[in-house]
Amino acid sequence: MIEIGKYNKLKILRQTSVGLYLGDDDGEDVLLPIKYCPEEFEIDEVLNVFVYRDYAERKIATNLIPKVLLNEFAFLKVDEVSKVGAFLDWGLEKGLLVPFSEQRQNMEKDRWYVVFMALDEKTDRLYASNKINKLLQNDNLSVKKGDKVNLLVTKKTDLGYSTIVNNIHIGLIYNNEVFQDLNVGDKLEGYVKKIREENKIDIAIQAQGYRNFIDKNCETIFNVLKDNDGIAYINDKSSPDEIYDTFKMSKKAFKKAIGSLYKQKIIVINSKDIRIKTT
Repeated sequence: MIEIGKYNKLKILRQTSVGLYLGDDDGEDVLLPIKYCPEEFEIDEVLNVFVYRDYAERKIATNLIPKVLLNEFAFLKVDEVSKVGAFLDWGLEKGLLVPFSEQRQNMEKDRWYVVFMALDEKTDRLYASNKINKLLQNDNLSVKKGDKVNLLVTKKTDLGYSTIVNNIHIGLIYNNEVFQDLNVGDKLEGYVKKIREENKIDIAIQAQGYRNFIDKNCETIFNVLKDNDGIAYINDKSSPDEIYDTFKMSKKAFKKAIGSLYKQKIIVINSKDIRIKTT
């Protein structure tokens, strides 16, 4: 069966004046309009194409790249508001409809919203929903501490950034875990830092045991320590030459950086060495 809202690998069956007809193993075919056809092709060649419904509600194939796939979330702009709802720009010719019944509040032209693309099983049509909370759940978690996850930032709060985790759950990146510019709609990878009461998920942008430092010298020192079992037999009393040979920075820059790392409780400074704090 040729699935809409997804990529399908389909075989070229025949060439016509309007384009190529592509088919699957079940005998279903779909048109790839001539404007989307490759310049060179062979009958029986397999193409990877996205399939959706055109203005006449017929299945149609395209080589255009959609901004969202079926059962995924995305941050999209409203191109038009009509009597039936809002139409989003999702990279294809025909806009993606958000019916009024699927809008948290009335959507406005040229504004951006986080939406979920779904399939109406009765009509077999794609649509989007802005009521994202009803589509997410933390009752039955599919992640655990330390897991690498895909994130979509949905809003900024007083505590940090609310995110969609793996298209299923809700998570939070606390402000003190953010070492880069983040905006609503950003897609990035992160890690499950902690699972709190009521299955609330704390997210870290970097894997545990690694820090993304604003100060490049702090990052350099931390990485050197990591590569040497967490310890370096150098401290603020060491000679400038020893410091430069190990960290490739001046003694002044080194002292400032280890002071910052110490205040953040990332390292311990001893009489003969510095080391990553383990407890």
